[in-house]
Amino acid sequence: MNSDDPRAQRTRARLKAAVLELAAEQELATITMSALARRAEVNRATVYLHYPDVDSLVTDAMEDAVAAVARAAALCPLDAPRDRAPDPLAELFEHVSANATVYARMLGPHGSARFAARMRERLTAELTGRFAGGRRPPGWEDVPVDVHAAYLAGALVGVLAHWAAGEGGDRAEEAALAFWRLFRAACRSAP
Repeated sequence: MNSDDPRAQRTRARLKAAVLELAAEQELATITMSALARRAEVNRATVYLHYPDVDSLVTDAMEDAVAAVARAAALCPLDAPRDRAPDPLAELFEHVSANATVYARMLGPHGSARFAARMRERLTAELTGRFAGGRRPPGWEDVPVDVHAAYLAGALVGVLAHWAAGEGGDRAEEAALAFWRLFRAACRSAP
C-alpha cells in the first residue's frame, strides 16, 4: 500500500480520529479492531491493512501530541524564572487538560505502553540534541548527556500521566508551574 496515496491518507485519518473518539469513551484495552472499523466506517480488513493492532494505531494517532510535548520541552528556556512556567510548557499542560481523559487512558496503567515509550523516546532525543548542542547547564559533566535527557523525559511523562489521571490538581497552570520548578531545578547547575 502506498502511504502517499490520498485515499490511504484519508483512511488513516479516519482511523486515527476513530481511535481517539473511542479512547475518550472507553479504556484502550476494550477497543477492538471491529469497533474501530465501525466507527471509521471501513471494513475490518482495511483496518488491518493500515495497522497491525490497536496500540500501533493509538501511537500513530497521538504522534502530533508527542511532537508537541517534545517541542514544548525543547522551547523551554532553562533560565526562565522559577515563579512562572514558560509559555510552551503552559500551553502543553492546557492541551493535556483539554484532552485529559484520552491522556489518562493513554498513559494510565491499562494504557498504551508503546505511546508512553514513544513520548519518552522523542523527549529524550530532543533534550539530548539540545544538551549536545551546548544548551546544557554547567555542572552536569559527570552525567552522560543521554542519561540526563532520559531522566528529564521520564519525569515529564510521569507528571503528565499523574496529572491527567486527576492526581495532580485541577488547573493546568498550577501543574505546569509545579513541573517547571522541578524541571528547572533538575536542569540548573549541579551543586
